[in-house]
Amino acid sequence: MEPLSWFEILARIAQQLLPVWVALVLTYALSIRFKRRFGLYGKLFDSTVGMIGFGIVMFWLFVALFANFIVTHDSLSQVSGMRNAVPGSALRDPRDLYPYYLLGGDSLARDVFSRMVMGAREVLRIAPFAAMISFMIGITLGLPAGYFAGKLDTGLTFLANLVLAFPVILLFFLLVAPEIQDTPIPRVMAGILFLVPILFITVLLNARFFTQPAKRNLYVGIVLAVGAWAYLGLVFNADPVGLWSMSPNLLNVFVAVVFVNAPTVFRIVRGITLDIKTRDYVAAAQTRGEGPWYIMLWEILPNARGPLIVDFCLRIGYTTILLGTLGFFGLGVSPESPDWGSTINAGRRLLTVYPHPALVPALSLMSLVLGLNLLADGLREESLRD
Repeated sequence: MEPLSWFEILARIAQQLLPVWVALVLTYALSIRFKRRFGLYGKLFDSTVGMIGFGIVMFWLFVALFANFIVTHDSLSQVSGMRNAVPGSALRDPRDLYPYYLLGGDSLARDVFSRMVMGAREVLRIAPFAAMISFMIGITLGLPAGYFAGKLDTGLTFLANLVLAFPVILLFFLLVAPEIQDTPIPRVMAGILFLVPILFITVLLNARFFTQPAKRNLYVGIVLAVGAWAYLGLVFNADPVGLWSMSPNLLNVFVAVVFVNAPTVFRIVRGITLDIKTRDYVAAAQTRGEGPWYIMLWEILPNARGPLIVDFCLRIGYTTILLGTLGFFGLGVSPESPDWGSTINAGRRLLTVYPHPALVPALSLMSLVLGLNLLADGLREESLRD
């Protein structure tokens, strides 16, 4: 078979991405139709920059979700004769396989397009959840530090500054080094860090429904049951169902990302809390006799949502870059992983001769981070109007 032209390549890629286009159209149609009911999320669609950023981010999110339907080949399979094949190359003997390598082959004869798609799943299954847990830890510690101040604030701030005093990349290298994986350190750190989100949600619900014991006990019981299930699976790999599980090297990367990001979130939350706690509505809640955790979680935190949501988006982008950097240096993930950092590293050796194996994941990484930055700009713009 003849190789495909660039027009045919783009047409076939667009065809493979059909589930993504359908999902994007439905998301935008429903969001714009009901945007006045969605608060800050709905207002995002009044910002052109925000809509563009949202579209890019959701594109990659849907690519990750529908990856199994989009890929044309197994991301780890090697096809004879397709080593460093140029984009649009036809397979010599397709049989039951897709007859083309749409974006070419890499140095191990693997399909670049399929590795790009599966790489999106690798990145997006770590970065958002690591950022979310970092925020839960930062909020759990930052709110009381800013609200109570005193010795608690001094001690927690000192610990945060101690972590932040280390160069970030050096700290990452130390935490994800293969030698560290063979010690109990990652499991111990995971046991401490993953416990905080469970405590955060438990305290949040307890403060909200303290005067409604029936609801409080039900919600807190569900959180503790699901949290214990996830905790056993993620930290001790003891989930009998296998729903909550993480390989040791992936757990190491996850813990490292959370550990590095949490102190920064802590400082942001602490600073915002120091400002908001002087507002009149906080004084009114204190006059009503509300408890300190209710005031922190249901008076201060909702009024800090604008800056925190913006920082959350930026932090996902920052985490994505860090994951790519770790993959580039071959740390934390298995060498055959299709994550974008590892793929860029594998393709850079022949960059001047065959640029496509490194260029495709590099552009993918750049576009995702760009989308997150544009989304953060749109959210910042709308939160200032809120």
